[in-house]
Amino acid sequence: MEYKAKYITDDIKLSCYEDKFFKSDIMFEHHMLIWFISGETKIVQADASYVFQKGDIFLIPRNQLATIINYPKDGEPHKTVVMHLSVERLRDFYANLEVKPEALLSKKIYSFDNHPLLESCLASLVPYFEMKDLPENIASLKITEAISILRAIDKGIDNVLTNFEEPGKIDLAGYMEKNFMFNLPLEKFGYLTGRSLTTFKRDFSRIFNTTPQRWLTQKRLELAHYQFVEKKKKPIDVCYEVGFENLSHFSFAFKKQFGYAPTELIERVRT
Repeated sequence: MEYKAKYITDDIKLSCYEDKFFKSDIMFEHHMLIWFISGETKIVQADASYVFQKGDIFLIPRNQLATIINYPKDGEPHKTVVMHLSVERLRDFYANLEVKPEALLSKKIYSFDNHPLLESCLASLVPYFEMKDLPENIASLKITEAISILRAIDKGIDNVLTNFEEPGKIDLAGYMEKNFMFNLPLEKFGYLTGRSLTTFKRDFSRIFNTTPQRWLTQKRLELAHYQFVEKKKKPIDVCYEVGFENLSHFSFAFKKQFGYAPTELIERVRT
């Protein structure tokens, strides 16, 4: 995989993947505003999946888990402009505004299609990636412009952007049953459930009577089996969507668990 990235600042980058595809399980520490120049992305969350293509603009709220699969398309690389909207910057933006946000009931991904104002704002960043010296205030002004446009076109976006809370201690069993397919370090799962790593492992062992690693592997393989039988999906798709990092390791683990390889199961289902 050949990956290239150019930065205006740490919060604004031009990202480009030129190989077949790139897959990653991610916890978003910042809100991310993304504009597609070319290529395609599939985003898989616990209860929803999305496909974004050339021209699309979307916002991913912070502290969410997702599997990201990036593809080149139509002979063009996967290329995006990515803008991070950090808590610090948003606090500064809202400091002098009288905003009373409502409780955030869902953490969906917000799609803005190819809205002309947002597209103009993000497209105007592209020439800056070729400059060696950029005035410090340019990037800040562009981020402020993007936030202002988001507020103008979505009246409920304040509820998302002013949510500065860190995850509190929540029901561990329910959270893990919903999010086991995301291949993240245990420290991240601990953070998202409001626990230190030590407390996470202790609570996990008490609830599930096994280690997190063993439980996660079994749950992912069971989900893979279901995807093959009920959804008729391909091994390459199932492998990445249930939390494995490469097909050979997935196939080995699957056969060890069930006694037959994914290809054998698929042939059996077909007949």
